Amino acid sequence: MSEFTDKQKERNKKILAFCMRILRAEKPSEAVDFYSDIMESINADEVIWVVDELVKQNIPMPELKTGINKILNLFYNTLNNNPIEEPEEHSFLGYLSQNNNELDIRLKDIKPFLRKLNQDESDKEIINTLKDKFSGLLIFDNHYVIKENILFPALEKHWNDFRCVQVMWSYHDDIRRNLKSIIELLKSDEFDLSEFNSLVGNIFFNMYAIKFREEKILFPHILKTIPNDVLDKMLIESLSLKWPFVELDRAKINIADCSDESNTKEIDLQTGFLLPEQIRWMLNHLPVDITYVDENNKVRYYSSPKKRIFPRTNAIIGRDVHNCHPPESVHVVEKIVEAFRNGEKDKASFWIKMKDDFILIQYFAIKDEKGNYKGVIEVSQEVSEIKALDGENRLLDWK
Repeated sequence: MSEFTDKQKERNKKILAFCMRILRAEKPSEAVDFYSDIMESINADEVIWVVDELVKQNIPMPELKTGINKILNLFYNTLNNNPIEEPEEHSFLGYLSQNNNELDIRLKDIKPFLRKLNQDESDKEIINTLKDKFSGLLIFDNHYVIKENILFPALEKHWNDFRCVQVMWSYHDDIRRNLKSIIELLKSDEFDLSEFNSLVGNIFFNMYAIKFREEKILFPHILKTIPNDVLDKMLIESLSLKWPFVELDRAKINIADCSDESNTKEIDLQTGFLLPEQIRWMLNHLPVDITYVDENNKVRYYSSPKKRIFPRTNAIIGRDVHNCHPPESVHVVEKIVEAFRNGEKDKASFWIKMKDDFILIQYFAIKDEKGNYKGVIEVSQEVSEIKALDGENRLLDWK
């Protein structure tokens, strides 16, 4: 066993050395010849490992992605021909694969119209058709959202070499950005065919690249390393999200098989398990005052942020909400609660000035999964800074 491990370590060194030479463009043709045995025998597990190692080199993401594209292009034939285990149809990975297949159908459907547009870029009918077809791809973002919010966190938990997901997420964002730009260009009165073709080339390359990397690298490695019960739980979690083209067949999903054996001290919040103190810390670090009144009009909870807007003490707990407001305004509270209880309204907002502060006060109806009224939550927030926001700030500014 140790001999096998030593051999794999030596092989990993060769794989990393080859990839670094390609990434740095250090006589790549010589590297291809020298490491031909690596190129002809690379597997999904090794790709996951080496991408993780490349990410740990702190290479700028644009440069890293360019290098990875070159590397995986060299590995393409071997990875494409490697035997792999196919995910089951109604499994989490199975639904991801099915949606990939639907994406492929839609991308192929677009190609004839691209050729026609390049023959006559003034054809408004073709432009409108392409606008509709590319707009129809926007829903595929749900595929990436499911990966980012369900799959990637699980991989980070179960893998040591999980950093490939960081690169894949960056490609997701490239696709989102380019798809938006394509649609805006097709809507523009000043259509630029050259720019359009460049954006379309990027979209097709990235969407097909991600599809290939999922099906030939990511999914096979997942099936070898992630327990079935974990994958089943991912499927259950995805019920709360919308899938792009192929929706889940709920009749095929056995929720009972996905019971969780969490620490009984933790509270099941359906989207996670937290200890009571973790819930308290989380709520008290939000920059808002929160007060919860139950369906019987009794105050059950208030948060304790560092800077409170309205004073609260433990004496309020269990008190009737009507007794928590001055007589001059209690009728407003009663009106809100009654409208919430009857289902006429589910939100009420007020804003006031308090010295130099601008306070937003909002009330939200609380209902259970069956739509039954379960109380009201009051959220108050000082919003002067939010109110003053303008433009965009995409960079970290900690001056």
